[in-house]
Amino acid sequence: MSSNLNINAGGDLTAPTPQNTPLNQAPISLGLSRPTVPDISEDNEDDGEGKLAELVGRSSGYIENLPDDVKANVEALVGLQTKQNELQNQYKLECLELEKKYLGLSQPLNERRKAIISGSKPATKEEVAAGEQAHLKDDEEYTALPKDVEASSSGIPEFWLTALRNHPGIGDLITDRDADCLKTLTDIQIEYLADSNAPTEDTKGKPGFKILFHFSPNDYFENTVLTKTYIYQAEVSFTGDFVYDRAIGTEIKWKEDKDLTTEFEIKKQRNKTTNRTRLVRKAKPADSFFNFFSPPVPPTPAQLEEGDFEEEELEEIEDKLEIDYQIGEDFKEKVVPHAIDYFTGKALEYEFEDDEDDYDLDDEDDEEGDDDEDDDSEDDAPPRRKKGTAAAGGQVNPEECKQQ
Repeated sequence: MSSNLNINAGGDLTAPTPQNTPLNQAPISLGLSRPTVPDISEDNEDDGEGKLAELVGRSSGYIENLPDDVKANVEALVGLQTKQNELQNQYKLECLELEKKYLGLSQPLNERRKAIISGSKPATKEEVAAGEQAHLKDDEEYTALPKDVEASSSGIPEFWLTALRNHPGIGDLITDRDADCLKTLTDIQIEYLADSNAPTEDTKGKPGFKILFHFSPNDYFENTVLTKTYIYQAEVSFTGDFVYDRAIGTEIKWKEDKDLTTEFEIKKQRNKTTNRTRLVRKAKPADSFFNFFSPPVPPTPAQLEEGDFEEEELEEIEDKLEIDYQIGEDFKEKVVPHAIDYFTGKALEYEFEDDEDDYDLDDEDDEEGDDDEDDDSEDDAPPRRKKGTAAAGGQVNPEECKQQ
C-alpha cells in the first residue's frame, strides 16, 4: 500500500496512516525515500514513461463494448463492492475503538511514568528491580545497581528533550535554540478525537487523534500545553485505510522577542533623499521544532481547478504534508508508547534493523571483494547503513536522504 500523499485536480488528498504506513519502514525513519520503479526503457525515457502517461485515465473500450446483459453483471459487482466498502469502513472504525480502549488501559502506566520523570513520586525498589530484570533478559553482562541505591527524587532531567533528539527525523527538527525551551517539556500525551475534544465544529464526528505537549512555566511562551490534532476523513479510502483530512496546531503565545520560529537580522537602509543611513531590524522565518505547530495547508479544490500552483509547488506541498503526517504518526505509534527506549537509544536499533537486513551482504562476498580489487561489482551494490548511525552522527537529515 502506498504511503505517499496524492493531490489531484479533484481535490483528493491522501496521506500515510497507521494502517498503510509500516512502523519499522516509515518514510521519516528512512530519510523519506520515495518508492521507485525502473523505467520501461532506460535508454529512452520518453518511449516508456511518455507512452504510459498518455494511457493513464483512458478507457480501452472493453467495458463499453460489452453486451448489455454482461454490463448488468458488472453493475451488480459494483453494488456488491459498495457493501464491501461499508464493511471495511465499519471494520476500521471498530479497530479505532480498540486502539482507544488500550490507550485507556495504558493511562495509569503513562501517569506513573510522568511521576517518575518529574520526581514527584520516585521509583520504588520493585519497579527498579523489574527494569533490571528486563535489562538482564536482553544483556547477560548487564551490571545491576548497588542494593542500597534509592531512586532520585529529582526525577530524570531533560528526559523528553533527549528522547526526541534520539528519534531520526524529529531530532533533526530541533535546533540549539529550541533545546533550552524543550528542557521544560514535562510530558507528551495522546488523545483520540471525540465530539468533546474536537478542535472545530466541522471536525466533530470525524476520527483522528491529538498530541498534547505539556510544559512547565518557561521564558518562551505563555501556553502550558501545545497541541497538534490530526483529522481523518469520515470514510476510508479505496484501499480500505483511513485518509487524513488535515492537521491543526496550537497558536503559540510567544513572549516578547522569544519567538523561536522567527529570527531577526539587522540591515542598513539608505534614504534616497537625505542620503542618511539607518539600521532596520527585519524578521524572517527560522528553522525550529515549533514550526510543527503550524502545519502545511493542502491546496483547496478551487485552487487546484484554477491552476494556482505549479507542478513543482504541488510536489513541495505534498512532501511537506507527508513529512508532517509521518511525524504525527511516529509520535503516536513510537515516541509516546516507547519513550524510555528513545531516551536510552535502544529504539534506534529497531529503526535501522530492517535497513540492515535489506542491505546486508554475505561475509564471503565481502572477502571476495577485498581479494579482487579489480572487481567493480561492489560499486553496484547498495551502501550498508551501520546500526546506530543516527545516534552517532547526530540526526538524519530528511532533505539530504531524499536526494540519495
